[in-house]
Amino acid sequence: MPRLKERYEKDVVPALRKEFGYDNVMQVPKLHKVVVNIGVGEARQNAKALDAAAGDLTTIAGQKPVITKAKRSINQFKIRTGDSIGVMVTLRGSRMYEFLDRVMNAALPRVRDFQGVSRTAFDGRGNYNLGLREQLIFPEIEYDKIDKLRGMEISIVTSARTDEEGRRLLQLLGMPFKAA
Repeated sequence: MPRLKERYEKDVVPALRKEFGYDNVMQVPKLHKVVVNIGVGEARQNAKALDAAAGDLTTIAGQKPVITKAKRSINQFKIRTGDSIGVMVTLRGSRMYEFLDRVMNAALPRVRDFQGVSRTAFDGRGNYNLGLREQLIFPEIEYDKIDKLRGMEISIVTSARTDEEGRRLLQLLGMPFKAA
């Protein structure tokens, strides 16, 4: 069992039940999935950029990503409907817990001048979005093997009903939020 899932069951569930007054264990918010997305804008000119991003994401997430296609044409960006514009992976279960554990305990502390992640990046329904500027903060990525620095978006989807519940869930799991 992943370390973070064990922590959730032993520490987080009782703490959230006490704090929010849940009558039933099933009311306690939990993590549903984590979606990691890398947008590759230069994929139209450079086909190898998509392969490199997919390789990086496979190394980071431990799962093969899917290629995302443009839903509609955007003339200013020279994108047509159906063009490959990024790679994405959806993590659930033990892979999700292991990935989040690595993000919170290994990757985020490696960010230069790290003060904590934003407290306001919730969507109103308890889900959290985290943007990273480079893939180098993950220990699995070798500096010599990357062709270009790429940012990524990490979306953490929870069953929390409000931002307050979602924030407290992530806080108890160990997400390093900025001091208020």
